[in-house]
Amino acid sequence: MGRAATGIGYDCHRFAEGRRLVLGGVAIAAERGLEGHSDADVLTHAVIDALLGAAGLGDIGQHFPDTEERFRDADSIELLRTAAGMLSERGLSVLHVDATVVIERPAVSPHRQAMCQQLAGAIGVEVEQVNVKATRGEGMGFVGRQEGAAALAVATLER
Repeated sequence: MGRAATGIGYDCHRFAEGRRLVLGGVAIAAERGLEGHSDADVLTHAVIDALLGAAGLGDIGQHFPDTEERFRDADSIELLRTAAGMLSERGLSVLHVDATVVIERPAVSPHRQAMCQQLAGAIGVEVEQVNVKATRGEGMGFVGRQEGAAALAVATLER
């Protein structure tokens, strides 16, 4: 085994009317989606940041800034595919990604496997190397008040 590195990613977005809800590359039926310059996929954004962090390549804002029009309504799975390519170019391989979505509603568990498949496919790893969990805010904070959603991710890479 080569040298391993670990990175952490976090993202949050507020809910907005007239937007679709996308988590881990999966469109989920919901009354509101998340507001953002891209598709506002908090889960995929957290995974991107975890991968970039583990590689020492900064963060999502450096590579895909929300000030650039070309990233408006961007498919975050495509951004993840690009980030995974950056790792591959540097001789890094993804050992594992573990992520948690923090959202009050809708329920994430029926979509968990599809999210793992989407994320793994974009990263270029086996689905068993990606784990997605979910939790709620239990009525507390911005998540509990259903003002937005968040996600955290940890990625382990190997050279």
